[in-house]
Order: sequence, then structure tokens, then C-alpha cells
Amino acid sequence: MLRVENLQIRRGRKTVLADVTLDLKPSEVLGVLGPNGAGKSTLLGALCAQLQADEGQVWLDDRELKDWQGAQRAQRLAVLPQVSTLDFAFRVEEVVGMGRLPHQTGRARDAEIIDAALQAADVSHLSGRSYLALSGGERQRVHLARVLAQLWPGEAGQTLLLDEPTSMLDPLHQHTTLQAIRSFADRGAAVLVILHDLNLAARYCDRILLLENGRPHALGTPAQVLRPELLKAVFGLDVLVQPHPELGHPLVIAR
Repeated sequence: MLRVENLQIRRGRKTVLADVTLDLKPSEVLGVLGPNGAGKSTLLGALCAQLQADEGQVWLDDRELKDWQGAQRAQRLAVLPQVSTLDFAFRVEEVVGMGRLPHQTGRARDAEIIDAALQAADVSHLSGRSYLALSGGERQRVHLARVLAQLWPGEAGQTLLLDEPTSMLDPLHQHTTLQAIRSFADRGAAVLVILHDLNLAARYCDRILLLENGRPHALGTPAQVLRPELLKAVFGLDVLVQPHPELGHPLVIAR
């Protein structure tokens, strides 16, 4: 389990993230919301050890994250950054196969996992194509398949971190992507996902962390966090919040 205690990160004299304490629970999707510049990507960078905390600690199970090395950490923690780029004409299945590099499960088993991850991310039809020939949204889904393959099939003790995985996707693939992430968590993995769409977060997340100016403003279930007064305070947006007529989760409607 990934756990954060009193996390603080500074850039020069400016504190960009502070007072963050949370844990990522098995089989849970934790959504992170907040305006631009709220500290969402900074938090993700600290959770994957790309950024060093100035204060506080990040733990993976019973060891500090910085003490985990190489393949051992990669077998338990996978990260999908906001932008993933490749400049070589790898085939789609080769890109997804990069997620298997920390493992030594053999070519046959890796091929099975790559195929399963391609199906989960709804990109099986892209097999055989050059990565460079894909659209931005297709590339994004291929990289989702890559990180799913890295932790496949997902189980307790593994953590998946995703920075805006739906940013370049059409409405259908926004939902298929989050359905794949939801299914992955349901098999036992802990998932943290940064989102901008309040209604997608309401539908697919178990808990939501709402950040403002680098500090937690609220942490709880979608019903606890997606309230008009909180969204007005953080986003400056006047909204109505009603139960979804079929599914029951909060439905946020701008006034």
C-alpha cells in the first residue's frame, strides 16, 4: 500500500504542496481534482519518487519509497504521466510489451498479458500498427495498456498512478478507459487518477481528494466532496448537484 504522511514540496522559496496525508487502499480508485496549478501533478511526482519531498514521507508497504529500487519497485508501482512520447516506429504490441520489462515471466506469458492489456484498453485493433502512425488519443490508450501490462492482472500490494488519462479522448473512450481502470482496481490494485471532469470522477472514483493551492481542501466520497459550496470555493463555479437518475452518484451541473 502507498502511504503519504505530512508531505511538503517546495520550489525555491515557494511551497507548492503541503499538509498531504493519505493512503491508497487496495481495490480503491482515488480521484484527484483541483484547478490548474493546484498541485495535482506535483503530488503524483512525489508518489512515484520523481520529486523528492522536502518534508514528510512516502511509504510503499513498510519501506520508504526511495528505498525501493529498479525492477522490484516497478513490479509494484506503475505510472502513466500526462504526456508519454516515443520517437521510434515500434509496433503497438511492442510498446505495450515495454511494461513487461521488470518481469521475467517468459515470452509466452508476456504475450498473453500484452493481449489482455490491449483488450482492456480497447486497442487490440491497433496491433501491428506503428505507434508513430497513431492519433494522440490512440497513443494515450496504448500507453494505458502498457502500464496495465506492467502490473497485470492487478492485485493487492500494487499501485497504479495516472495523470489525466482521459485528456485527449472522445466521450466514449473516456468511459472505456475509466471502466478499464475501475476493473483493474476491482481485482485488488490501488489506483490514483488525476481528472478534470467532475462527473467522471463522481462515477468511477471511490474517494476524491480536492486540492486547492497545493493543499487538501476536502477528502472523502464523491457525495461528500462534490458539493456546491466546496466546488464554488475551489473552482469558483456555481453548480447544481443532483443524484444521477439511474446510477445514484452525484451529477454536477453548471448553472
